[in-house]
Amino acid sequence: MIHYEVIIYWSAEDKAFVAEAPELPGCMADGATYRQALANLEVIIRQWIETAKELGRSIPEPKGRLVFA
Repeated sequence: MIHYEVIIYWSAEDKAFVAEAPELPGCMADGATYRQALANLEVIIRQWIETAKELGRSIPEPKGRLVFA
């Protein structure tokens, strides 16, 4: 199960929903629907983590909801 914060928004330029996991740099996916973007991001998050492990890089712990001042 994925525990990272996810941000999903509509991109008029791409004509697609974009889903990002801000705690994992560069981790994002898109989809024609909100749910498809989220499902695609879940795959990308798993791949991001697998790649980080293979390369010996640190994997950030999920912080949950981010708060901005």
